[in-house]
Amino acid sequence: MALLPPIAELRAALTAPGAHAALIERVLAEAGSPAAEAVYTALLPEAARAAAQAADAALAAGQAPAQRGPLAGLPVTVKDLYDIAGRPTMAGSVLRQDAPAATQDAQAVQRLKQAGAAITGLTNMTEFAYSGVGLNPHHGTPRNPCDAALARIPGGSSSGAAVSVALGQAVAALGSDTGGSIRVPAALCGLVGFKNTQARTPLEGAFPLSFTLDTVCAMTRCVADALVVDGVLAGAPLTVRPRPLQGLRLALPQTVVLDGLQPAVAAAFERTLQRLSQAGAHIVPLPLHELAEVAQFNAGGGFAAMEAYAVHRTALATQRERFDPRVARRIEIGRAASAADYITLLQQRRDWIARTTQRLAGFDALLCPTVPIVAPAIAELEASDDAFTRANGLLLRNTLLINFLDGCAFSLPCHAPGELPVGLMLAAPGGQDAALAAVALAVEAALATAFNGR
Repeated sequence: MALLPPIAELRAALTAPGAHAALIERVLAEAGSPAAEAVYTALLPEAARAAAQAADAALAAGQAPAQRGPLAGLPVTVKDLYDIAGRPTMAGSVLRQDAPAATQDAQAVQRLKQAGAAITGLTNMTEFAYSGVGLNPHHGTPRNPCDAALARIPGGSSSGAAVSVALGQAVAALGSDTGGSIRVPAALCGLVGFKNTQARTPLEGAFPLSFTLDTVCAMTRCVADALVVDGVLAGAPLTVRPRPLQGLRLALPQTVVLDGLQPAVAAAFERTLQRLSQAGAHIVPLPLHELAEVAQFNAGGGFAAMEAYAVHRTALATQRERFDPRVARRIEIGRAASAADYITLLQQRRDWIARTTQRLAGFDALLCPTVPIVAPAIAELEASDDAFTRANGLLLRNTLLINFLDGCAFSLPCHAPGELPVGLMLAAPGGQDAALAAVALAVEAALATAFNGR
């Protein structure tokens, strides 16, 4: 199935009596089809139908679009690490089956509902959000829709979230991004992923991986939709002043982010650079040696391992056999960290952010491939721990840099029709979300023109 139209187009088209309800019925039916196997951990038909009926009633009553809410009656999915009142929050694990039910919705979910969203289901994910691959041995792994011939990974940890949008079953998917968990699956599935500055969106009611890095954000089919959803999640939209691509200064780091690109990624990225340059953007190679320091800082597992171990240490001691073994091994790395190690890492990060932000002064954005590889086969990574570890490291390598920066970033599709998806990452230091959004809109428009309206 094709992607749903952009939100503005879809809203304009849903004017017939019962149109929202009909859309939701279609989406719910497709969510139970073989193509959506392992995408959802639960469907929420009653709540979704009620939201659609409310949107149809408001439309029939003559309410203006602004009164109906920006997502009124539109299908949205939620990653299964957000609290939903009356349900245990599973976070991709069987360990949470006996957890007490949430007493209220996560704040992000509350805001989606207030905007009128018809939340159709909870989406599958990597256990405890701890991998960029998207495999889940408990609930299965959603198949990336990009390749009908070979079952490829969707990316993670927001795996089902990405596939729900790529299958045309949602206009947006609420996920999270700790080291790339929005941008990686967006890149591999040909979507737009927007990781906002962490402090912009509320974490209340989201099951934690890393308190320091976790970011509440979403995947959509285009930048305009990403901004609509971001405005809902943040409680206020960004004020984005459109800019032409001509004259933008885009930094192209020469350290880390271009290493080991697969030929398909290298070709798509080089083609993209040429098109942006032809459209008037100034792409400036920048050494940015600071990027190489992050791997050294995180050699002991980094914030994710340290903070995840604090969350899961009791369960690891008593129920380790119920964890995904690969996730358990990664969490256990945090066991060796001391309080002094943690404090040192906080100080190193603060200093690194200041130095890196200074290097990026005068640029409108940093750009690089979102991930250096196309989506590998599911079977290959299920069969080999070495292949899994290698792929996971590559998938998260570039995106994690922006989480460590406490920055903001978009992943935009930059492949040509018929090619496997490749993502272009545009990023900036924290707090520059609105300015970065203007760059993303300009780049997206230039690429759409180059690809004849893709």
